[in-house]
Amino acid sequence: MKTNLQHYVWALAIAGSMTTAAFAADREIKIDDRLDASADALTDMMRASDNGIPQDLIDKAHCVVVLPGMKKAGFIFGAEYGRGFAVCRRHDGVGWSAPAAMRSEGGSFGFQIGASDTDVVLLVMNDGGMKHLLSDKFSLGGDASVAAGPIGRDASARTDAELQAEMLSYSRSHGIFAGISLTGATLRPDEETNRELYGHDTTNHEILTGDFKTPEAARKFEHSLDRDSAERN
Repeated sequence: MKTNLQHYVWALAIAGSMTTAAFAADREIKIDDRLDASADALTDMMRASDNGIPQDLIDKAHCVVVLPGMKKAGFIFGAEYGRGFAVCRRHDGVGWSAPAAMRSEGGSFGFQIGASDTDVVLLVMNDGGMKHLLSDKFSLGGDASVAAGPIGRDASARTDAELQAEMLSYSRSHGIFAGISLTGATLRPDEETNRELYGHDTTNHEILTGDFKTPEAARKFEHSLDRDSAERN
C-alpha cells in the first residue's frame, strides 16, 4: 500500500514538473506571434490537399476557433493548455468578426506519457455550437457535441458529421502523445489577451457579435480564413 502511494505521488510530481514547464513557455508567447501562429496553422491545415480541412466546411461554419501549439503533457496524469482565437461570421454574412481570444484547459487520467504541441481547429457548424462559444465557459464533448472533422472530399462523411455535431475538430500534432483527446477540455474567454488586444475590457460575446474593427495584428489571421487569400499572401 505504501509503495502504491509512493508511485502515485511520484507520478503526480513528474506530471506537475512536465506541465509547468510546457505551459509556462506558452504564456510567454506574444499576442502578435500567437495570431500569426493561428493563421499559419489554419492555412497549413486547409492547404493539405485531400488530407486537409475542406473549404466548403469553412464556408458553412458559423464560427472558427484556432488554438495553435496547444500544450499537452503528462505522466499517467495528463493536462492540456492552449490559447488562441475565435471568429464568427458577421450579421450580413460578409466576412468575419474581429478575433476574440480563447483559452482551453483540460486534464486526463490513463496510459499516457510525453509532451507535444498540437494545432487545433474547431469549426462551429450551427446555432447551438455558437451559443456555447458565446458563453462564459463550456466543455467539449459535454456541453457541446464534438466530432472529428472529415478531411478531403468525401461528401457523404461531411454530411453525416454536419448533422450530428455542433462542432467539428481538427488537429495536427508535432510531438508524441498517447491516450488523450479533446473530449472533456474546457474553452473560455481569455480576458487578459482581449484587454491587451483591444485596449479595454470587453467580452467575447461583444467581439464576436459586434462591429469591432479587426486589429492590424490580426490581418494575417483574417486572410487565412479564405483559402484563395491565404495562398496569395
